[in-house]
Amino acid sequence: MHENPIDAATSDDPTIGLHAVSSLRELADRLEALHVARARELGMPWQEIADALGVSRQAVHKKHGRRK
Repeated sequence: MHENPIDAATSDDPTIGLHAVSSLRELADRLEALHVARARELGMPWQEIADALGVSRQAVHKKHGRRK
């Protein structure tokens, strides 16, 4: 049985909570990759993307710069 995501994230059972954290991290990574790729397709500079993500230009370029 799959729990409601909110219930899983706030569960008293640490195993359930940790699985929820893992799922959220995966979702956040996928969303970041999707939106960084779209921003680059539209010509957004690395610095602007970095500012929006709250990281350095070098960090975002290192993480996403080689993707096609």
